Amino acid sequence: MAVPYGSLTQTGLAVVVLAAITLAAMSAAGIRQRLDFAGAAVRAVLQLLVVALIVAWVFQHPQGAALYLAVMLLAATATSIRRIRCGWSSFWRVIAPLAVGAAVAVIPVFLTGALPLQTQTLLPFAAQMIGGSMTAVSLAGVRFRDDTITHWNIVEGYLALGATPRQAVSDIGRNAAQKALIPGLDQTRSVGLVVLPGAFVGMLLGGATPAEAAQVQLLVLIALIAATTCAAASLAWTLAPRFGAVWPQEPVDAASQ
Repeated sequence: MAVPYGSLTQTGLAVVVLAAITLAAMSAAGIRQRLDFAGAAVRAVLQLLVVALIVAWVFQHPQGAALYLAVMLLAATATSIRRIRCGWSSFWRVIAPLAVGAAVAVIPVFLTGALPLQTQTLLPFAAQMIGGSMTAVSLAGVRFRDDTITHWNIVEGYLALGATPRQAVSDIGRNAAQKALIPGLDQTRSVGLVVLPGAFVGMLLGGATPAEAAQVQLLVLIALIAATTCAAASLAWTLAPRFGAVWPQEPVDAASQ
């Protein structure tokens, strides 16, 4: 049975009250991020309105789902490139791990019938896998870059001994990929004990039973671990030849600044 939600007016009133509480707390604590919060809140409202309209259109026109997911993949790639500061010349080195991470999580779920293959399930599930892969790729890439810079003398030593660029940074890349998995692993370990994850809460609010919500949440958590593991490992592999050949501190493309 569907849960009756409040009207737009009631939702708007709740948001305004919560925003006022946040701004008051920031003022009282001397936190100088009131404008940042206000900007983020306004941006969130505008983006969610646009996303709601787009998703509603995609649900009515399933053929548009592939295009929407492709746009999300490109946006995730652009975000990770900016975070890693590897430049647009590394576009394919970044988008490939993102695509791999999302694909290895999405394909088995729908092939096994764990979720029905329809736009209403494929779109949100695939989008969540792309988002999770983006986080892992960004974390792994930033750590990979920073650690390569810090230990560049060691990398040069390996190169002087005849190692290939990939071999010279393989340990650094492996460690970066491992560190990128910590948030997802911690979330999976503490699910239900520290926090109720988004999918679980969303399904409960939508009227699903606790058992149904737990079933889907388990699927999402394990799929995210698969996606982030493959994405982070793939990124360490694709960026290794570049980071091992040229000191990553060198200027990158202006577009990635």
